[in-house]
Amino acid sequence: MTRYIFVTGGVVSSLGKGIISASIGKLLQARGYSITIQKFDPYINIDPGTLNPYEHGECYVTVDGTETDLDLGHYERFTGIRTTQANSVTTGKIYKAVIDKERHGDYLGKTIQVVPHITDEIKHRIMHNDEVDFVISEIGGTIGDIESAPFLEAIRQLKWELGNRAVCVHLTFVPYLKAADELKTKPTQHSVKELQSAGIQPDVLVLRTEKHLSDGIRQKVAAFCNVDLECVVQSEDMPSIYEVPVSMQRQGLDAAILRKLGVPVGETPKMESWHHFLELQQSAEKVVRIGLVGKYDLQDAYKSIRESLSLAGIYNHVKVKIEFINSENITKENVTEKLSEVTGILVCPGFGQRGIEGKIIALEYARMHDMPAFGICLGMQMMVIEFARNVLGYKDANSSEMADTPHNVIDMMEDQKNITNMGGTMRLGAYGCELRKGSKVAEIYGEPKISERHRHRYEFNNNYKEEYEKNGMQCVGTNPESGLVEIVEIPSLRWYIGTQFHPEYSSTVLHPHPLFVSFVKECNK
Repeated sequence: MTRYIFVTGGVVSSLGKGIISASIGKLLQARGYSITIQKFDPYINIDPGTLNPYEHGECYVTVDGTETDLDLGHYERFTGIRTTQANSVTTGKIYKAVIDKERHGDYLGKTIQVVPHITDEIKHRIMHNDEVDFVISEIGGTIGDIESAPFLEAIRQLKWELGNRAVCVHLTFVPYLKAADELKTKPTQHSVKELQSAGIQPDVLVLRTEKHLSDGIRQKVAAFCNVDLECVVQSEDMPSIYEVPVSMQRQGLDAAILRKLGVPVGETPKMESWHHFLELQQSAEKVVRIGLVGKYDLQDAYKSIRESLSLAGIYNHVKVKIEFINSENITKENVTEKLSEVTGILVCPGFGQRGIEGKIIALEYARMHDMPAFGICLGMQMMVIEFARNVLGYKDANSSEMADTPHNVIDMMEDQKNITNMGGTMRLGAYGCELRKGSKVAEIYGEPKISERHRHRYEFNNNYKEEYEKNGMQCVGTNPESGLVEIVEIPSLRWYIGTQFHPEYSSTVLHPHPLFVSFVKECNK
């Protein structure tokens, strides 16, 4: 019998519902249960694929090619599960499904309403995942948002229908007022009252706080919010997000959830591999500075890359200090100064012309000075363009995305040329790649065939492949079906590799991606 855990948030956004959801999933896995985690986003976009990274952070891609919220990256990194389109639901998807059914005549002439038709579609998406022991459903946004109302109504109905097979975990904020030197519980009380007004009584409260909460404060919250004291836990600021599951386990969050669901609690699992990872993290002292060359000066815009570098550093027994270098500000005159503080650069993915010349200048510097360089997606394409301009001698070489040029060494994929819609139409999801025997990437992966996730419209122009190989840039990874070049490297350099795919999507806490581990290792030299 599948059981359901609903995670909601109040007071303010960005409290860390995704981290708490991922932590609950990890703790239940440690007890031997199978889990999946869903994200319900209230916005009307079908998916975040067309959203500005400044507004929404990175767009994460699942193995089956769905563009999703960055929280799915947390779910995968913490738990090791592989998410699919079933794990990401938006208001846009819900309404589109209902409207498509109405146009098809499935409702037999009935008047379509938010209740029951929209809420039934939400409930169907929640109940669809019934092949696991626990389904964790995170509701995006904040209690009181007008967009969240249908999701809360669906949860209210399910809680009544499922009885003790469903619980609600509510995450709220307990602010500290410095002038008064006090922690204030009133925002939490109001948040719970708002949730109760929607017909939902939270079973567990997670209190987000910058300061440690006394038992007295927890008792006060429990009394005013009708929640058992043992079900009131605190989520203090931690040095690392990966310490959150251990903190939650120490306070009995997983045990409280199991008791509420009528499941035997049993012994507390030791989570030895997770603790070993944390020990490695805490013991790392040496700092390795790596430059992140991109145009989005926002941490969440490159979230998976940042986390992958950090995880790779831990397994190399070092702390990776990421220095963001805005590619719009890089010139030939200042590139030496810009890169002087780092031992390697990672050139980020992206779209559009803004900042690409700075990326090309940075890559030329790295190639000429034998500095480790890692190019991902657009970063790999900039490696190809830089090589064409400065080694092959095609000064007008470019991508057909950026300019109309006779030397379009990066060109639009053939099956993309007749597409007019922007959303969900790129080459998305996992594709196979064969690695050339004897190449650096084959040595790094340790296997001849791999599968990685993509998100792009443009590709390496194979008309130039022979010329590149003759002059030192090797096309060492190709898709067996399409012949698409997936990986380029320059073997004569220490570490100069570009991937058309996004390896950061496959890196997890217990299994860091080998490319990132190898890259950080080289930077550490």
